Amino acid sequence: MFPAATLLPVPLIAGAAAWGGGWTVAAVAAMTAFITVMDRLVRLAPAEPEAEFPAGRSLSTGLGLLHFPLLAGGIWLLASGDLNLAERLGVFLALGLWLGQVSNSNAHELIHRGDRRLVRLGRWVYVSLLFGHYVSAHPKVHHRWVGSRHDPNTARLGESFWRFAPRAWRGSFIAGWRAEDAMLRRRGPYPWWRHPYTGYLGGAALCLAAAAALGPAVLGWYVTLCVHAQMQLLLSDYVQHYGLERREIAPGKLEPVGARHSWNAPQPWSSRMMLHAPRHSDHHAHPAKSFDRLEIPADAPMLPRSLPVMGALALWPRAWRRVMDRRARRWRGEPPAHAPGTGQARASVPA
Repeated sequence: MFPAATLLPVPLIAGAAAWGGGWTVAAVAAMTAFITVMDRLVRLAPAEPEAEFPAGRSLSTGLGLLHFPLLAGGIWLLASGDLNLAERLGVFLALGLWLGQVSNSNAHELIHRGDRRLVRLGRWVYVSLLFGHYVSAHPKVHHRWVGSRHDPNTARLGESFWRFAPRAWRGSFIAGWRAEDAMLRRRGPYPWWRHPYTGYLGGAALCLAAAAALGPAVLGWYVTLCVHAQMQLLLSDYVQHYGLERREIAPGKLEPVGARHSWNAPQPWSSRMMLHAPRHSDHHAHPAKSFDRLEIPADAPMLPRSLPVMGALALWPRAWRRVMDRRARRWRGEPPAHAPGTGQARASVPA
């Protein structure tokens, strides 16, 4: 099911970028309504995930390599093809969703692997999306400090996505830089070119320069598409940790990361499309565990809908908070937001 869920949209997106028309409708549907339908139709997989998909490494490598021609070809055809405005917007939506939900999930898998070649491939996927700093910030900051105020990518209770996104982007960029700098300084003085951010920023500059050389339309579509894909990544972070906190068990010491510090989603098709990223508690407990072996712990917080659906809901803060705040408060061990009989909301982070 992993190959079907991840690869099925690719020829549809390519066809939409090349010819428009019905291909565009099919591409958008494949990344939206079709996922919801398949989640309802496909039964949950049997409870032996380690035997579920032995070709996981090959699929992950193939998806990483496929990312680059799909990104470049999509941008070129958006900028120079014969598509009308509606067709361009459809391709933009479908391609951005695939880059942000499938290719991002795969790059995340690659940077957690022990093979340096796979890590390098994942790094270049993120660099091509102008998000290279994630390669440092995710393992060195997010995994260490998740569920605490030290993690820029943990959304606070009551915080809207629109407030979270710029804070997380800026905070993870700075925190990742500092983490890499501290690691290098422990080994002694180092030349500037050894800092990983030199590669991230240099690679991003190279990508932008190449796009600019092909014209302002190519550059504009490239930057806009990268922002769209980055939003999908930030939405995943927002949804998967919203309002969940680790307790401080001693001054400066947090409780270990547990199942209750991440939101999970069991829907079969969307989970496989995102390489089991919605099985998030197990990933944080075992970061080196391959995606096909991830499980959902019995005591893990569960989202009421699939991760893509909850990501869409998060774009509307009031609707999001109506659905999620009471659930988050239960897992935090807090009383409901409104005191009985008063109708007065307790204080939380402003939206």
